[in-house]
Amino acid sequence: MIDFVKDVRLWFAPSRLRDEGETPDYRFSLANERTFLAWIRTSLALVGGGFAVDQFLPDLRWGVRVGMAFTLLAVGAACALRAVNHWVRCERAMRLGEDLPLSRFPVLLSLGVGLVAVTMVVVVLLGWTSGR
Repeated sequence: MIDFVKDVRLWFAPSRLRDEGETPDYRFSLANERTFLAWIRTSLALVGGGFAVDQFLPDLRWGVRVGMAFTLLAVGAACALRAVNHWVRCERAMRLGEDLPLSRFPVLLSLGVGLVAVTMVVVVLLGWTSGR
């Protein structure tokens, strides 16, 4: 818990990372930043998908539509938060010469997106609609 609080503080004051360890090769820091940006793009796509499901599938049963939209929005929000936390943890690990942190988040992201995809397959096959 203490490490998480420290990580969150670094989200808002990344210059404090300079106080830890040694400066890594800039190429590694830039690669870490590109990975962060890829996670942010993924997050934006998930949030956009959540809004698209909610706005552009009005004939879908309310519960199904809201469930899929909520899942995409929640996973998108989690992905954005994970992106910054992972960036800080990797940057710290590189500065301290430690192994890069492992995460179960990619599995959770895949499960969330997979759940929505399977639901969409069922919706398409069964043609679930309602008259609102």
